[in-house]
Amino acid sequence: MTTPVDDISAPGRLADPDEGITLDELLLASRNHAMPMEALRDDVTPAGLHYVLVHYDIPSVDAATWQLAVTGEVERPLTVDLERLRSMPSRTVRVTMECAGNGRAALSPRAISQPWLNGAVGTADWTGIPLRALLDEAGLRTQAHSVAFAGLDHGIERGVEQDYERGLTLDEAVGDDVLVAFEMNGAPLPPQHGHPVRLVVPGWYGMAHVKWLTSVTVLDHPYEGFQNAVAYRLRQERGERGEAITRINPRALLVPPGFPDFQTRARVVRAGSVDLQGRAWSGWAPVERVEVSTDDGATWSDAELDRGADRWAWRRFTFGWEARPGRHLLRARATDASGRVQPTEPQWNLGGFTNNADQAVVVHVLEPAVSPPEGPP
Repeated sequence: MTTPVDDISAPGRLADPDEGITLDELLLASRNHAMPMEALRDDVTPAGLHYVLVHYDIPSVDAATWQLAVTGEVERPLTVDLERLRSMPSRTVRVTMECAGNGRAALSPRAISQPWLNGAVGTADWTGIPLRALLDEAGLRTQAHSVAFAGLDHGIERGVEQDYERGLTLDEAVGDDVLVAFEMNGAPLPPQHGHPVRLVVPGWYGMAHVKWLTSVTVLDHPYEGFQNAVAYRLRQERGERGEAITRINPRALLVPPGFPDFQTRARVVRAGSVDLQGRAWSGWAPVERVEVSTDDGATWSDAELDRGADRWAWRRFTFGWEARPGRHLLRARATDASGRVQPTEPQWNLGGFTNNADQAVVVHVLEPAVSPPEGPP
């Protein structure tokens, strides 16, 4: 007897009150990983520290036989291999990428899914061919409306067997910095980041950056595949269509100061002058202000922002703190040029998406270290 797909596909649900992290969530967390917060010190995140989310399995792809098909509402359908792609004029774009579920585990009630806290982010230099160059070579027909992108990872989600696939409107797809990328930080893509080729859509949450890319299909109608129409939407109640998730909301995160307690990750510093730093980003518009609080949000002060030459990458900020002994809660929040302000309270939704509320860093300030006396005893 054949097992129906629905019987092996776990439905989405919310955690019961006081329900701890489930074994299913631990299994997801052991496959995917967050960026360590201390990596916020780096302008570019090393590939092994950049966050990873894999929906299904990491496919085994032979770069020598891989091909990308460009079909649909085009005049000249294309099939290109990796050698052909690498022979075309390329560009490198520095992009901060963040998972739409970043912050999910801090919501209550919690959606049972990948239990991200705040580390589902990273910044990399992506090198590839502008998608627009491939579409221009194929020749768009006048009825072209949207573009679907399919990867080689295959699985089941909410009873639907599928290849991972996302879509963009044509206007979104032909942006100058949208890449068909084959390098990350100057090296071939690692397997977990889409080897040999992936899509990079700067400013958008990670679900749009299709990995292990194998087809680009131009459509004459809006794309309504599962990952657009069902999976990544903001809903308050089951059954409603909800709002599509697109660009990254503003967020600022502090580099954890001092040194940590092993289990709680609470930070420890000595009293005195402490130079705080962090990173801030937004997919809607450049970040133009970051504020820092050292008293759990009772008061806020402006941090100093670096110039930020890369449009799609995070900006470094710094703040001088005169730390006094005791327990402190440090916070940071960003404002971008579109007027979007990082909230201090989570905005709850059914899937646990786009929670960009600022998150406290617990810091214990100790008395200054006592210097040993000079000279012989």
